[in-house]
Amino acid sequence: MDISTFYALFSATCFALLGFWWNLLQGNPHWLRDPETRPAVGGVYLALLLPALMGLFAQVGGPGTSTVWRISFVAIAVVGLVTTLRALPLSRRSQVDDTRTRVGTVVLYGLIAFVGLVPEVGDLVNLKAIQVEAILLILLVLSAHGLVWRFMTSGSAPEEREAMSGTD
Repeated sequence: MDISTFYALFSATCFALLGFWWNLLQGNPHWLRDPETRPAVGGVYLALLLPALMGLFAQVGGPGTSTVWRISFVAIAVVGLVTTLRALPLSRRSQVDDTRTRVGTVVLYGLIAFVGLVPEVGDLVNLKAIQVEAILLILLVLSAHGLVWRFMTSGSAPEEREAMSGTD
C-alpha cells in the first residue's frame, strides 16, 4: 500500500474512532464527572486524536518532504509524552490499573519523537522513517483500544458503586 494512502485511511479511521469515543461518552457521562475516571477518558481521547493529527501532517508533508511530518510528529509526540507522564500517577482507579498501558504509551511517544529526530534509524530495519512511524502509530491506537476495553469491561457508574457498597 502506498504510504500516503495508508496515512489517509489511518487518519480518517482515528477521527472516526474519536467520534465513536464521544458517542460512548455521551452514553456514559459519569466517566467525565467521576474524578477517578476523567484522566483515563482524556488519555483515550489523546491516544486517538494525536495519531489522527500525525496522519494528517504525514499527508501534508508526504514521503518526499520529510521536514513537515518530522517536525509535527516530534511536536505532537512530545505533547503525548508529557500528558501521558502527567496522567501516569492517576493510572490506578478502583477496579482498573492502566499503568502498563500508559508506560507503553510513553515508550511509543518517545520512539515516535526519536524516529522524527533521527530518521536514519529506519535504515536499521530496512524501512523508511515514515513507515516506522506508521507502525508505531498503529501500536499507539492499539493502546487506546486497551484503555477503551477496560472502560467497557470493568467498573460501574459511581451511583452503582455507591448502591453496591450500601452508602448514600
